[in-house]
Amino acid sequence: MELTDEEFAAANARGLAQKASFPLVSAARYDRRVSRVVISFASGIDVAFAPRQVQGLERARPADLAVIEISPSRLGLHFPSLDADVYIPALLDGFFGARSWMAAEIGKRGGASTSEAKVAASKRNGRLGGRPRKPTPEAA
Repeated sequence: MELTDEEFAAANARGLAQKASFPLVSAARYDRRVSRVVISFASGIDVAFAPRQVQGLERARPADLAVIEISPSRLGLHFPSLDADVYIPALLDGFFGARSWMAAEIGKRGGASTSEAKVAASKRNGRLGGRPRKPTPEAA
């Protein structure tokens, strides 16, 4: 897709506005002691996150996180050994990956949670023979 000069200029203007309204990354490192990626901003604030919570980094080993490059815009991180990128404004807005990936992650956490009500419902279902079988295509 080829951009027109006007579209290109508009995209540059949006990028400059984003840069002006957001603290820029000054450094990034992986802290093995706490298993967190630590981002330092030009404003003096540090933010840390667990790599397993971010799409593209969820299966990373500490060695994969040893080298972190800061994008030229200073709004992103690149992990060369994983060929993964993290856009910092989206990360701080709570978007740790694509919508489908995030939905699957949230579903995993919800399915793994336990409560007294969930245990009681499971026992009741077990007494009834368990989860009903799905109808076969021939029966439907």
